[in-house]
Parts: sequence; C-alpha cells; structure tokens
Amino acid sequence: MTKVTIHCVRHAEGFHNLSLANHSIADPLLTPAGKAQCQTLSQTFPSPSKITHLISSPLRRTLYTTLLSFPSAIARGLKILALAELQETSSLPCDTGSSLPALTSEFSHGEHADTVDFRYVSSDWNSKTGRWSPAAHCIERRARAARVFIRAVAEQSLALYPERDVDIVVVTHGGYLHYLTDDWDGAGKFVGTGWANTEVRRYGFREEASLRETRESRFGRLGAEIELGREEQRTLRDAVEREWCESGYQGPREESAKL
Repeated sequence: MTKVTIHCVRHAEGFHNLSLANHSIADPLLTPAGKAQCQTLSQTFPSPSKITHLISSPLRRTLYTTLLSFPSAIARGLKILALAELQETSSLPCDTGSSLPALTSEFSHGEHADTVDFRYVSSDWNSKTGRWSPAAHCIERRARAARVFIRAVAEQSLALYPERDVDIVVVTHGGYLHYLTDDWDGAGKFVGTGWANTEVRRYGFREEASLRETRESRFGRLGAEIELGREEQRTLRDAVEREWCESGYQGPREESAKL
C-alpha cells in the first residue's frame, strides 16, 4: 500500500535568530552557521531520492534552507513550490517577506535560477493584513488552508502514480509549525517555538485537514511520553498565544474564533 509522509522542517538559523535586536532585519538570510546546518541536513535526511515534492514558505530563509538542504532533489528537477500560507506568524520585519517582484528577480538568475515556482504567492502576500494578518485566528485559517493544499498535492500525485509513495518536504517557520501541526507540546523550548533550526518531524494525514506525527518520529524525540489530548492541547495553545501576543510575535485571537 502506498504511503503519504509529510516531512515538516524548520528553517536553518537566520540572522534574526542571533538576537532580539535582529528582529528588525527585513526578510533576513541564513547565517554561515545556518548554511552549515543545511549541509548537515542534506547528509542526514533519510532517502532524499524518495522526495516527491518540495514546498516552502516564500521567505528567503526558508527558500534557501530548502535549496541548500535538498540539493539532490533540486538536481533531479524538482521545483520548490512557494506557498504564501506557510509564512511566519508575526508582522515583525524579520517575519515579513520580500515583495513578489523582488523574489522572482532573485530566483530568476544565477545558480538558483528557475528553482522556485511562485504561482501560489499573491502580490499582497506580505501585507500582513486581511487573510495575511498576524492575528491568531487568521494564522490558524492559513494553516488549515496549507494542510488542504498539501493534501491535494499528495492526492494528485497518488492519482498520477498510484504505486509510488508520496514524500512531501514542507519547510516553514518555528512559530507557524505549531499551527500547521496543531501540536503545542514544548512550544516554549526556544524563542517563539519548540522546534530547533532544521529540525525534521514526520507526519501523516488522519482527517481531511489534520496531521498526526508518525509513531517513529514522535518516539525518536520524546520516547514513550504520552501524547497530549485535544483539550490539553487547546489549553496549552491558549497559554502560548497569550505569551506570544505579549512578546509581539502575533496578534490576539477573536473571541468568536476561540475553540
């Protein structure tokens, strides 16, 4: 039976990760240490030849993490699908992406020419207003839309190649990953996230727009620790959201959007 696996990856170290003052840097690039993290991931990621799709947030640190961490997939012709819904949560300069013209220009020449498909990035994607707002309920809606998109990609692949497993790499951001996976356990481990730079966790779909970490992935990082229930996750989410709002990493959730 064919299997669908979603490999979720947090980007490598960017210059904004070095200090709170660096949060003022607009759409920062990777540090030398971040590039080294990508090199390590490229050597340790299991069976990169099985990767069928690369999907990334359109911010530069996530795009370059994808390019530098999965060079063999790029070399065999896979293009990165830039998905605006995967952008980071806050409206800080470091979490606000470059304009679409600037991005298409940057990735249209040089060694990375024609490696990124920007068809799913709208001209207002970096406005941080409307559907792109940093408000918690808007982030949650974007995360669900991203999961629906990823599932559609998987289903299309299965329809075309019914005997081939689907392995989708999704490179995005530390804060946003808690919304994408709906897992808030350990969210306070680092600044604004529980994910380390270039950390990989693996998931499968359990419902139309719901991810569940694979047993192997969860056991590898937490051992036999009991998984939190839905109500425990919601309680933890609410506490983390309050903290992140106070820290300026996102906006508050509308009362009507609370679950």
